[in-house]
Amino acid sequence: MLMPKRVKYRKQFRGRMTGKATRGNKVDFGEVGLVSLEPAWITSRQIETVRRTITRYFKRHGKVYIRIFPDKPVTKKAAETRMGKGKGAVDHWVAVVKPGRVMFEVAGVDYATAREALTLASHKLTVKTKIVIRVDPISGVEVLES
Repeated sequence: MLMPKRVKYRKQFRGRMTGKATRGNKVDFGEVGLVSLEPAWITSRQIETVRRTITRYFKRHGKVYIRIFPDKPVTKKAAETRMGKGKGAVDHWVAVVKPGRVMFEVAGVDYATAREALTLASHKLTVKTKIVIRVDPISGVEVLES
């Protein structure tokens, strides 16, 4: 599972997920990307499941880029525990995802294969997603090398 090696503070506030993603909202590394349409917490288990789904569909050809990292700790109190006595222990790690964030990118395979793999991957996530193609920033033309 993905998680930070070390953090400055063990526990965090929950925070808010207002607005759209201003960073990480363009396909930069691959050719086809999977974009979130809703705000959500994506767990490290979901990220790993998506990575395995895409890799398995590619039959280990092509390349998968994971653009999100679970760096937010989520705490949970033990079952049947009375209220009070402080915040619970860290249970799992999540990545905060806002609408417009490119979560996964793929390269080195044809568009049909990439689209099918990302469609299968989107079923593993708890957010609505869409598949986008990389666009050249200078010419404004869609870039698909394969």
